[in-house]
Amino acid sequence: MKDTASLRRRILSRNARVAVVGQGYVGLSLACAAAESSFSVVGLDVDGARINDLSREILSVPGVDEPSFRAALATGRIRFTSDGSSTKDCDIVVICVPTPVRDHAPDLSFVHEACATVSKHLSSGTLVVLESTTYPGTTEELLKPALELSGLQMGKDFLLAYSPERIDPGNEEYDFRSVPRVVGGLTPEATGAATLFYAQLVDKVISVSSTRAAELAKLLENTFRHVNIALVNEMAMICHEMDIDVWEVIMAAASKPFGFMPFYPGPGVGGHCIPLDPEYLAWQVRRDAGRQFRVLEEAQDVNGQMPVYVAGRVGEALNETRKSVKGSEILVLGVAYKPDVADPRESPAMPVMSALHKKGARVRFHDPHIPTCSFNGTVLERTELTQRSLSSADIVVLITPHKVYDLEWIAKHSHLVFDARNAFGELKISNVVTL
Repeated sequence: MKDTASLRRRILSRNARVAVVGQGYVGLSLACAAAESSFSVVGLDVDGARINDLSREILSVPGVDEPSFRAALATGRIRFTSDGSSTKDCDIVVICVPTPVRDHAPDLSFVHEACATVSKHLSSGTLVVLESTTYPGTTEELLKPALELSGLQMGKDFLLAYSPERIDPGNEEYDFRSVPRVVGGLTPEATGAATLFYAQLVDKVISVSSTRAAELAKLLENTFRHVNIALVNEMAMICHEMDIDVWEVIMAAASKPFGFMPFYPGPGVGGHCIPLDPEYLAWQVRRDAGRQFRVLEEAQDVNGQMPVYVAGRVGEALNETRKSVKGSEILVLGVAYKPDVADPRESPAMPVMSALHKKGARVRFHDPHIPTCSFNGTVLERTELTQRSLSSADIVVLITPHKVYDLEWIAKHSHLVFDARNAFGELKISNVVTL
Protein backbone atom coordinates (compact mmCIF):
# COMPACT_ATOMS: atom_id res chain seq x y z
CA MET A 1 0.00 0.00 0.00
CA LYS A 2 1.40 3.36 -1.03
CA ASP A 3 0.76 5.29 2.18
CA THR A 4 1.64 2.59 4.74
CA ALA A 5 4.36 4.87 6.11
CA SER A 6 1.76 7.60 6.72
CA LEU A 7 -0.51 5.12 8.54
CA ARG A 8 2.38 3.96 10.71
CA ARG A 9 3.21 7.57 11.63
CA ARG A 10 -0.41 8.22 12.62
CA ILE A 11 -0.43 5.06 14.76
CA LEU A 12 2.81 5.99 16.52
CA SER A 13 1.62 9.54 17.18
CA ARG A 14 -1.77 8.19 18.35
CA ASN A 15 -3.48 10.35 15.70
CA ALA A 16 -4.99 7.37 13.90
CA ARG A 17 -8.78 7.27 14.06
CA VAL A 18 -10.15 3.89 15.13
CA ALA A 19 -13.56 2.32 14.49
CA VAL A 20 -14.58 -0.82 16.35
CA VAL A 21 -17.48 -2.67 14.74
CA GLY A 22 -19.37 -4.63 17.39
CA GLN A 23 -19.71 -3.46 20.98
CA GLY A 24 -19.98 -6.74 22.82
CA TYR A 25 -17.47 -7.48 25.54
CA VAL A 26 -14.67 -7.93 22.94
CA GLY A 27 -15.31 -4.81 20.89
CA LEU A 28 -16.10 -2.54 23.81
CA SER A 29 -13.01 -3.69 25.72
CA LEU A 30 -10.87 -2.94 22.67
CA ALA A 31 -12.53 0.44 22.12
CA CYS A 32 -11.90 1.40 25.74
CA ALA A 33 -8.26 0.28 25.57
CA ALA A 34 -7.71 2.31 22.39
CA ALA A 35 -9.31 5.42 23.91
CA GLU A 36 -7.18 5.04 27.06
CA SER A 37 -4.15 4.84 24.75
CA SER A 38 -5.07 8.27 23.32
CA PHE A 39 -6.65 7.15 20.06
CA SER A 40 -9.89 8.74 18.86
CA VAL A 41 -12.42 5.89 18.82
CA VAL A 42 -15.92 5.28 17.53
CA GLY A 43 -17.77 2.19 18.74
CA LEU A 44 -20.32 0.90 16.23
CA ASP A 45 -23.14 -1.57 16.91
CA VAL A 46 -26.46 -2.39 15.25
CA ASP A 47 -28.12 -2.78 18.66
CA GLY A 48 -29.68 0.65 19.19
CA ALA A 49 -30.53 -0.03 22.83
CA ARG A 50 -26.91 -0.95 23.58
CA ILE A 51 -25.61 2.17 21.83
CA ASN A 52 -28.13 4.28 23.74
CA ASP A 53 -26.92 2.83 27.04
CA LEU A 54 -23.24 3.32 26.22
CA SER A 55 -23.84 6.87 25.00
CA ARG A 56 -25.54 7.59 28.33
CA GLU A 57 -22.50 6.11 30.10
CA ILE A 58 -24.42 3.02 31.23
CA LEU A 59 -22.33 -0.15 31.07
CA SER A 60 -24.82 -2.82 30.01
CA VAL A 61 -22.31 -5.20 28.40
CA PRO A 62 -21.40 -8.19 30.60
CA GLY A 63 -17.71 -9.03 30.87
CA VAL A 64 -16.37 -5.48 30.37
CA ASP A 65 -14.16 -4.02 33.07
CA GLU A 66 -16.06 -1.15 34.71
CA PRO A 67 -12.98 0.94 35.66
CA SER A 68 -11.67 0.68 32.08
CA PHE A 69 -15.04 1.80 30.72
CA ARG A 70 -15.10 4.80 33.07
CA ALA A 71 -11.49 5.67 32.27
CA ALA A 72 -12.21 5.57 28.53
CA LEU A 73 -15.23 7.84 28.91
CA ALA A 74 -13.13 10.26 30.97
CA THR A 75 -10.73 10.72 28.04
CA GLY A 76 -13.47 12.21 25.90
CA ARG A 77 -12.02 10.25 22.98
CA ILE A 78 -14.72 7.60 22.60
CA ARG A 79 -18.22 7.83 21.17
CA PHE A 80 -20.86 5.28 20.20
CA THR A 81 -23.16 5.07 17.20
CA SER A 82 -25.23 2.79 14.99
CA ASP A 83 -24.36 4.80 11.88
CA GLY A 84 -22.22 2.67 9.59
CA SER A 85 -20.89 5.73 7.78
CA SER A 86 -18.91 6.56 10.93
CA THR A 87 -16.20 4.18 9.66
CA LYS A 88 -15.64 6.28 6.54
CA ASP A 89 -12.83 8.52 7.75
CA CYS A 90 -11.16 6.02 10.08
CA ASP A 91 -7.60 4.82 9.63
CA ILE A 92 -8.16 1.52 11.43
CA VAL A 93 -11.36 -0.54 11.42
CA VAL A 94 -11.56 -3.55 13.74
CA ILE A 95 -14.41 -6.06 13.36
CA CYS A 96 -15.46 -7.70 16.63
CA VAL A 97 -18.84 -9.28 15.91
CA PRO A 98 -20.27 -12.60 17.15
CA THR A 99 -19.51 -15.82 15.30
CA PRO A 100 -21.98 -18.33 16.78
CA VAL A 101 -22.28 -22.01 15.94
CA ARG A 102 -25.55 -23.28 14.51
CA ASP A 103 -26.14 -26.98 13.82
CA HIS A 104 -22.43 -27.68 14.46
CA ALA A 105 -21.36 -25.26 11.70
CA PRO A 106 -20.05 -21.70 11.95
CA ASP A 107 -22.54 -18.90 11.39
CA LEU A 108 -20.65 -15.96 9.86
CA SER A 109 -23.73 -13.88 9.07
CA PHE A 110 -22.64 -11.12 11.48
CA VAL A 111 -19.22 -11.00 9.81
CA HIS A 112 -20.88 -10.74 6.39
CA GLU A 113 -23.06 -7.86 7.61
CA ALA A 114 -20.09 -6.06 9.18
CA CYS A 115 -18.05 -6.45 5.98
CA ALA A 116 -20.90 -5.04 3.91
CA THR A 117 -21.03 -1.97 6.14
CA VAL A 118 -17.26 -1.46 6.17
CA SER A 119 -16.97 -2.04 2.41
CA LYS A 120 -19.60 0.58 1.68
CA HIS A 121 -17.56 3.25 3.47
CA LEU A 122 -14.01 1.92 3.04
CA SER A 123 -11.36 4.55 2.33
CA SER A 124 -7.97 4.14 0.73
CA GLY A 125 -5.17 3.72 3.26
CA THR A 126 -7.29 1.92 5.86
CA LEU A 127 -6.14 -1.04 7.98
CA VAL A 128 -8.95 -3.54 8.59
CA VAL A 129 -8.53 -6.17 11.31
CA LEU A 130 -10.84 -9.08 12.15
CA GLU A 131 -10.91 -10.20 15.79
CA SER A 132 -13.94 -12.49 15.72
CA THR A 133 -13.12 -16.15 16.34
CA THR A 134 -13.40 -18.19 13.17
CA TYR A 135 -11.89 -21.00 11.12
CA PRO A 136 -8.58 -20.65 9.21
CA GLY A 137 -9.06 -18.98 5.86
CA THR A 138 -11.95 -16.68 6.80
CA THR A 139 -9.98 -13.44 6.56
CA GLU A 140 -8.60 -14.30 3.15
CA GLU A 141 -11.58 -16.11 1.65
CA LEU A 142 -14.47 -14.07 3.08
CA LEU A 143 -13.26 -10.64 4.17
CA LYS A 144 -10.90 -9.91 1.30
CA PRO A 145 -13.44 -10.33 -1.53
CA ALA A 146 -16.20 -8.71 0.53
CA LEU A 147 -14.11 -5.62 1.19
CA GLU A 148 -12.88 -5.45 -2.40
CA LEU A 149 -16.50 -4.91 -3.47
CA SER A 150 -15.71 -1.34 -2.45
CA GLY A 151 -13.63 -1.07 -5.62
CA LEU A 152 -10.44 -0.90 -3.57
CA GLN A 153 -7.78 -3.59 -3.80
CA MET A 154 -6.30 -5.34 -0.76
CA GLY A 155 -2.57 -4.75 -0.53
CA LYS A 156 -2.68 -1.80 -2.93
CA ASP A 157 -5.42 0.37 -1.38
CA PHE A 158 -6.07 -1.12 2.05
CA LEU A 159 -4.50 -3.60 4.47
CA LEU A 160 -6.14 -6.64 6.03
CA ALA A 161 -5.11 -8.64 9.11
CA TYR A 162 -6.41 -10.97 11.79
CA SER A 163 -5.83 -10.75 15.54
CA PRO A 164 -7.85 -13.09 17.78
CA GLU A 165 -9.36 -11.64 20.93
CA ARG A 166 -7.90 -12.97 24.17
CA ILE A 167 -10.10 -11.40 26.84
CA ASP A 168 -10.97 -13.41 29.93
CA PRO A 169 -13.92 -11.66 31.65
CA GLY A 170 -13.57 -11.45 35.40
CA ASN A 171 -9.85 -12.32 35.38
CA GLU A 172 -8.20 -9.89 37.78
CA GLU A 173 -4.69 -11.22 37.20
CA TYR A 174 -4.50 -10.67 33.44
CA ASP A 175 -6.00 -7.44 32.14
CA PHE A 176 -6.25 -6.25 28.54
CA ARG A 177 -2.73 -4.80 28.42
CA SER A 178 -0.92 -7.72 30.01
CA VAL A 179 -2.21 -10.44 27.65
CA PRO A 180 -0.02 -10.78 24.51
CA ARG A 181 -1.74 -10.40 21.16
CA VAL A 182 -1.21 -12.58 18.08
CA VAL A 183 -1.29 -10.82 14.71
CA GLY A 184 -1.16 -12.15 11.15
CA GLY A 185 -1.73 -10.15 7.97
CA LEU A 186 -2.42 -11.02 4.35
CA THR A 187 0.71 -9.06 3.43
CA PRO A 188 3.88 -8.22 5.38
CA GLU A 189 2.76 -4.56 5.39
CA ALA A 190 -0.58 -5.54 6.94
CA THR A 191 1.15 -7.64 9.60
CA GLY A 192 3.51 -4.78 10.39
CA ALA A 193 0.80 -2.13 10.63
CA ALA A 194 -1.49 -4.29 12.77
CA THR A 195 1.42 -5.28 15.02
CA LEU A 196 2.30 -1.62 15.47
CA PHE A 197 -1.30 -0.74 16.35
CA TYR A 198 -1.69 -3.46 18.98
CA ALA A 199 1.73 -2.62 20.40
CA GLN A 200 0.21 0.69 21.50
CA LEU A 201 -2.45 -1.19 23.47
CA VAL A 202 -0.69 -4.24 24.96
CA ASP A 203 2.72 -5.06 26.36
CA LYS A 204 3.61 -7.74 23.82
CA VAL A 205 2.59 -8.63 20.27
CA ILE A 206 3.47 -11.89 18.51
CA SER A 207 3.52 -11.65 14.71
CA VAL A 208 2.86 -14.81 12.72
CA SER A 209 3.33 -15.53 9.02
CA SER A 210 -0.31 -15.46 7.92
CA THR A 211 -3.90 -14.80 8.87
CA ARG A 212 -4.53 -18.55 8.73
CA ALA A 213 -1.86 -19.19 11.38
CA ALA A 214 -3.37 -16.50 13.63
CA GLU A 215 -6.88 -17.88 13.13
CA LEU A 216 -5.77 -21.41 13.99
CA ALA A 217 -3.78 -20.28 17.03
CA LYS A 218 -7.01 -19.05 18.63
CA LEU A 219 -8.76 -22.34 17.97
CA LEU A 220 -5.82 -24.32 19.34
CA GLU A 221 -5.88 -22.33 22.60
CA ASN A 222 -9.48 -23.24 23.36
CA THR A 223 -9.29 -26.75 21.92
CA PHE A 224 -6.40 -27.37 24.32
CA ARG A 225 -8.57 -26.30 27.24
CA HIS A 226 -11.58 -28.24 25.97
CA VAL A 227 -9.62 -31.49 25.65
CA ASN A 228 -7.92 -31.18 29.03
CA ILE A 229 -11.18 -30.33 30.79
CA ALA A 230 -12.68 -33.43 29.20
CA LEU A 231 -9.74 -35.47 30.50
CA VAL A 232 -10.30 -34.44 34.11
CA ASN A 233 -14.08 -34.70 33.77
CA GLU A 234 -13.76 -38.31 32.70
CA MET A 235 -11.18 -38.83 35.43
CA ALA A 236 -13.75 -37.51 37.92
CA MET A 237 -16.26 -40.12 36.75
CA ILE A 238 -13.69 -42.88 37.02
CA CYS A 239 -12.56 -41.75 40.46
CA HIS A 240 -16.14 -41.75 41.71
CA GLU A 241 -16.58 -45.33 40.50
CA MET A 242 -13.29 -46.33 42.16
CA ASP A 243 -14.04 -44.42 45.38
CA ILE A 244 -10.99 -42.17 44.99
CA ASP A 245 -11.00 -38.42 45.63
CA VAL A 246 -10.33 -36.85 42.21
CA TRP A 247 -9.35 -33.53 43.78
CA GLU A 248 -6.68 -35.23 45.89
CA VAL A 249 -5.37 -36.96 42.75
CA ILE A 250 -5.17 -33.69 40.81
CA MET A 251 -3.40 -31.86 43.63
CA ALA A 252 -0.90 -34.67 43.97
CA ALA A 253 -0.19 -34.69 40.24
CA ALA A 254 0.12 -30.89 40.22
CA SER A 255 3.02 -31.09 42.66
CA LYS A 256 5.23 -32.17 39.74
CA PRO A 257 7.13 -29.05 38.63
CA PHE A 258 7.24 -30.06 34.96
CA GLY A 259 5.16 -31.96 32.44
CA PHE A 260 1.79 -31.40 34.12
CA MET A 261 -0.72 -28.53 34.10
CA PRO A 262 -3.72 -28.87 36.42
CA PHE A 263 -7.23 -28.67 35.01
CA TYR A 264 -10.32 -29.19 37.14
CA PRO A 265 -13.57 -31.09 36.60
CA GLY A 266 -16.96 -29.46 36.75
CA PRO A 267 -20.54 -29.58 35.46
CA GLY A 268 -19.49 -28.91 31.86
CA VAL A 269 -18.01 -26.07 29.82
CA GLY A 270 -19.65 -22.71 29.24
CA GLY A 271 -19.20 -19.20 27.95
CA HIS A 272 -18.55 -17.71 24.57
CA CYS A 273 -15.31 -19.58 23.71
CA ILE A 274 -14.62 -23.07 24.99
CA PRO A 275 -17.94 -24.73 24.04
CA LEU A 276 -18.07 -23.03 20.62
CA ASP A 277 -14.59 -22.33 19.23
CA PRO A 278 -13.53 -25.99 18.88
CA GLU A 279 -16.70 -26.55 16.83
CA TYR A 280 -15.14 -24.38 14.12
CA LEU A 281 -12.08 -26.59 14.00
CA ALA A 282 -14.04 -29.84 14.04
CA TRP A 283 -16.29 -28.51 11.26
CA GLN A 284 -13.38 -27.39 9.09
CA VAL A 285 -11.47 -30.66 9.50
CA ARG A 286 -14.57 -32.60 8.43
CA ARG A 287 -15.12 -30.22 5.48
CA ASP A 288 -11.57 -29.84 4.22
CA ALA A 289 -9.82 -33.04 5.31
CA GLY A 290 -12.81 -35.36 5.11
CA ARG A 291 -12.05 -36.85 8.52
CA GLN A 292 -12.87 -36.41 12.17
CA PHE A 293 -10.73 -34.54 14.66
CA ARG A 294 -11.15 -37.54 16.94
CA VAL A 295 -9.57 -36.23 20.16
CA LEU A 296 -11.61 -33.03 19.95
CA GLU A 297 -14.89 -34.74 19.15
CA GLU A 298 -14.40 -37.20 22.00
CA ALA A 299 -13.76 -34.23 24.30
CA GLN A 300 -16.94 -32.57 23.11
CA ASP A 301 -18.86 -35.74 23.89
CA VAL A 302 -17.40 -36.05 27.40
CA ASN A 303 -17.97 -32.39 28.30
CA GLY A 304 -21.41 -32.46 26.73
CA GLN A 305 -22.58 -35.26 29.03
CA MET A 306 -21.30 -33.64 32.25
CA PRO A 307 -24.52 -31.73 33.08
CA VAL A 308 -26.53 -34.97 32.97
CA TYR A 309 -23.82 -36.71 34.98
CA VAL A 310 -23.94 -33.97 37.63
CA ALA A 311 -27.73 -34.23 37.78
CA GLY A 312 -27.30 -37.98 38.33
CA ARG A 313 -24.81 -37.37 41.14
CA VAL A 314 -27.28 -34.97 42.76
CA GLY A 315 -29.84 -37.76 42.60
CA GLU A 316 -27.39 -40.16 44.27
CA ALA A 317 -26.78 -37.65 47.06
CA LEU A 318 -30.52 -37.33 47.64
CA ASN A 319 -30.88 -41.12 47.66
CA GLU A 320 -28.37 -41.31 50.51
CA THR A 321 -30.83 -39.24 52.57
CA ARG A 322 -33.75 -41.48 51.53
CA LYS A 323 -35.16 -38.91 49.10
CA SER A 324 -35.72 -39.03 45.36
CA VAL A 325 -35.19 -36.29 42.82
CA LYS A 326 -38.89 -36.34 41.96
CA GLY A 327 -40.67 -33.93 44.26
CA SER A 328 -37.48 -32.61 45.86
CA GLU A 329 -36.83 -28.90 46.32
CA ILE A 330 -33.49 -28.10 44.68
CA LEU A 331 -31.78 -24.71 44.96
CA VAL A 332 -29.05 -24.09 42.38
CA LEU A 333 -26.43 -21.50 43.27
CA GLY A 334 -24.67 -19.73 40.40
CA VAL A 335 -25.98 -19.91 36.83
CA ALA A 336 -23.36 -17.69 35.16
CA TYR A 337 -20.87 -19.65 33.08
CA LYS A 338 -17.98 -18.64 35.37
CA PRO A 339 -17.55 -16.97 38.76
CA ASP A 340 -18.09 -13.23 39.17
CA VAL A 341 -19.45 -12.45 35.71
CA ALA A 342 -23.01 -11.64 34.67
CA ASP A 343 -22.96 -13.86 31.61
CA PRO A 344 -25.06 -17.05 31.41
CA ARG A 345 -24.15 -17.92 27.79
CA GLU A 346 -23.72 -21.65 27.29
CA SER A 347 -23.64 -22.09 31.07
CA PRO A 348 -23.75 -25.75 32.14
CA ALA A 349 -26.09 -24.70 34.95
CA MET A 350 -29.01 -24.59 32.51
CA PRO A 351 -28.77 -28.21 31.29
CA VAL A 352 -28.16 -29.35 34.89
CA MET A 353 -31.38 -27.64 35.99
CA SER A 354 -33.15 -28.96 32.91
CA ALA A 355 -32.14 -32.55 33.70
CA LEU A 356 -33.27 -32.22 37.31
CA HIS A 357 -36.54 -30.60 36.27
CA LYS A 358 -37.26 -33.41 33.81
CA LYS A 359 -36.82 -35.87 36.67
CA GLY A 360 -39.57 -34.12 38.61
CA ALA A 361 -37.59 -31.81 40.87
CA ARG A 362 -38.83 -28.38 41.86
CA VAL A 363 -35.86 -26.25 40.82
CA ARG A 364 -35.04 -22.73 42.00
CA PHE A 365 -31.89 -20.69 41.54
CA HIS A 366 -29.86 -17.82 42.94
CA ASP A 367 -27.15 -15.83 41.21
CA PRO A 368 -26.08 -12.39 42.44
CA HIS A 369 -25.42 -11.24 38.87
CA ILE A 370 -28.35 -12.77 36.95
CA PRO A 371 -32.00 -11.98 37.79
CA THR A 372 -33.73 -14.52 35.51
CA CYS A 373 -32.89 -17.68 33.62
CA SER A 374 -34.80 -20.12 31.44
CA PHE A 375 -34.77 -23.83 30.64
CA ASN A 376 -37.31 -26.30 29.25
CA GLY A 377 -39.42 -23.33 28.16
CA THR A 378 -39.71 -22.10 31.74
CA VAL A 379 -38.53 -18.67 32.87
CA LEU A 380 -37.40 -18.53 36.50
CA GLU A 381 -37.04 -15.46 38.66
CA ARG A 382 -34.09 -15.41 41.03
CA THR A 383 -34.76 -16.72 44.54
CA GLU A 384 -33.31 -14.61 47.32
CA LEU A 385 -30.49 -16.31 49.21
CA THR A 386 -31.69 -16.51 52.81
CA GLN A 387 -31.57 -18.97 55.68
CA ARG A 388 -35.13 -19.91 54.81
CA SER A 389 -34.45 -20.53 51.10
CA LEU A 390 -31.48 -22.71 52.03
CA SER A 391 -33.20 -24.69 54.77
CA SER A 392 -36.34 -25.25 52.69
CA ALA A 393 -34.32 -26.95 49.93
CA ASP A 394 -33.75 -30.70 50.09
CA ILE A 395 -30.38 -30.09 48.44
CA VAL A 396 -28.39 -27.01 47.43
CA VAL A 397 -26.37 -27.47 44.25
CA LEU A 398 -23.37 -25.16 43.90
CA ILE A 399 -22.61 -24.78 40.19
CA THR A 400 -20.78 -21.44 39.98
CA PRO A 401 -19.00 -20.32 43.17
CA HIS A 402 -19.19 -16.52 43.06
CA LYS A 403 -16.95 -14.76 45.57
CA VAL A 404 -19.90 -13.27 47.42
CA TYR A 405 -21.05 -16.71 48.52
CA ASP A 406 -20.26 -17.39 52.17
CA LEU A 407 -19.72 -21.11 51.83
CA GLU A 408 -19.67 -21.98 55.53
CA TRP A 409 -22.88 -20.01 56.08
CA ILE A 410 -24.50 -21.80 53.14
CA ALA A 411 -23.49 -25.22 54.47
CA LYS A 412 -24.63 -24.33 58.00
CA HIS A 413 -28.18 -23.55 56.90
CA SER A 414 -28.54 -26.29 54.27
CA HIS A 415 -29.60 -29.87 54.81
CA LEU A 416 -27.34 -31.09 52.02
CA VAL A 417 -24.98 -29.40 49.55
CA PHE A 418 -23.64 -30.79 46.28
CA ASP A 419 -20.45 -28.95 45.31
CA ALA A 420 -19.82 -29.32 41.56
CA ARG A 421 -16.63 -27.20 41.64
CA ASN A 422 -14.84 -28.25 44.84
CA ALA A 423 -15.40 -24.70 46.10
CA PHE A 424 -15.44 -25.97 49.68
CA GLY A 425 -11.98 -27.43 49.12
CA GLU A 426 -10.47 -28.73 52.33
CA LEU A 427 -13.24 -27.45 54.62
CA LYS A 428 -14.50 -31.06 54.85
CA ILE A 429 -18.02 -30.18 56.00
CA SER A 430 -20.11 -33.27 56.70
CA ASN A 431 -23.21 -32.28 54.73
CA VAL A 432 -21.25 -31.27 51.60
CA VAL A 433 -20.88 -33.79 48.79
CA THR A 434 -18.23 -33.02 46.15
CA LEU A 435 -18.20 -34.00 42.49
